[in-house]
Amino acid sequence: MTEIGNGRRSGLVVDRRELLAGAAALGLSTAFGARPAAAQAAPKKGGTLKLGMSGGSTSDTLDPRTFTDWVPTNIAYTMMNGLVEIDEKNQATPELFESWEAKPGAATWVFAVRKGVTFHNGKTLDADDVIYSLNLHRGDTKSAAKAVLADITEIKKLDTHQVEITLKSGNADLPYILSDYHIIVVPNGFTDFSKPIGTGGYMFEMMEPGVRAVVKKHGSYWKPNRAWVDSVEFRVINDATARVNALISGQVDVINRLDGRTVDLLGKNPNLQIIRSQAGQHAVFVMNTTSGPFANADARLALKYGIDRQKVVDTILKGYGTIGNDHPIPKTNPYHASELAQHTYDPDKAKFHLNKAGMTGEKFVLQVSDAAFTGATDAAVLYQQAASKAGINLEVKREPSDGYWDNVWMKAPFCASYWGGRPTADQMLSIAYLSDAKWNDTAWKRPEFDKIVVAARAELDQAKRKALYVEAQTMINQDGGALIPMFIDYLEAGSKKVGGMGPHPMFDFLGLRLAEKVWLNA
Repeated sequence: MTEIGNGRRSGLVVDRRELLAGAAALGLSTAFGARPAAAQAAPKKGGTLKLGMSGGSTSDTLDPRTFTDWVPTNIAYTMMNGLVEIDEKNQATPELFESWEAKPGAATWVFAVRKGVTFHNGKTLDADDVIYSLNLHRGDTKSAAKAVLADITEIKKLDTHQVEITLKSGNADLPYILSDYHIIVVPNGFTDFSKPIGTGGYMFEMMEPGVRAVVKKHGSYWKPNRAWVDSVEFRVINDATARVNALISGQVDVINRLDGRTVDLLGKNPNLQIIRSQAGQHAVFVMNTTSGPFANADARLALKYGIDRQKVVDTILKGYGTIGNDHPIPKTNPYHASELAQHTYDPDKAKFHLNKAGMTGEKFVLQVSDAAFTGATDAAVLYQQAASKAGINLEVKREPSDGYWDNVWMKAPFCASYWGGRPTADQMLSIAYLSDAKWNDTAWKRPEFDKIVVAARAELDQAKRKALYVEAQTMINQDGGALIPMFIDYLEAGSKKVGGMGPHPMFDFLGLRLAEKVWLNA
């Protein structure tokens, strides 16, 4: 059976290194204020790793179907494993699937389930566990990953450690799709996610949603070079200033979502290291295209021309990011539509489209919280100032951080949000832009767009596939409800006593696996 390392599958040759052009094209950045990984001391065992994180809420659960932000997701990945892991070079690498092979046409795939792995309750991992875990996100489910797996028509057990997956049409990206962060493995029939049981390096100890959680090392872990510390404590600190203070004072060892405006100052601290990853994370001002003025395409264009993106990037990110162009595919992706004209701050065009929509004088209310992304409130105020000069009456309504994702996102007509990157264009578009996607937060539904995405998914000719993705991005850019002002570098900071930290092309905290990858030096 062919492993991912050589990029080839039976009857199909697809080299992801050619497609993604390696780490350089992904814009991976090394740590500054830290030693290169090769020079780091050998990993050490022991100690308690304390993480101060934004992205937690009192409504958090450890049921993977409910994941919407990074605190519950990072907690879960200490206890449970995925089927496929995206590594530091953006390659799909084996996790609980140890190898895979595509049949000619890439519509049918055979996956080998890793042998010799046991759950915390002593049960041996087998194909039934994998099938059950995948089916949590199929059929009658509220999982956001339902759209990701929608192309699967059948999952069949071939033997105790072999699974066959059949798709509606060929898709060379299936291993990448199965790396979706919602897809983690639990025992067949498992339902009590208040105390998860998995195959990870740590076991559940306690969790107070929106406050803290603790996991402790499991006696035996199937990954020989992971899970170095004895325990991990997660502390929810949604306020950016409070996170920085907790790190400086030694209350926590690592923090995420560092405010770009504090990077230079923290970089001068000899006891800290800062990690920068240039990936697909992007900020969004979401317009519900079925609600009030946002149902008008010209009103949406007016709002897109009414923001000074470069000023937002310079002021909020201090250069640790790039301007967006109202579609979600980053410049580091080989299918990025570089030929698409950039939406720039243009008061005259904004006024033209506002007048064409018959909405001169209309008040637009933007609901926002820094829970959406660090600096979201300040970004909204900058937007308000620029919009005013373009004749747009924009009101910024500040919302509480706690409960923001439950009470505002997907409910408010116009609100701040963000998306983490995805390893493939298809995955990003399928999760958030297809008409029936669970997380189609703009409620933008275009059957012709859906057909383009489905066609691109099955197209094996790379030039034709690129053309389809460019067409899809153009539709979102010109007609969609996503105002994407900027792509945001992942910035995290940690004590220099933490070894093994580094950048990742997909998510911060080493692709959600920092807790099992790092160690504590004395």
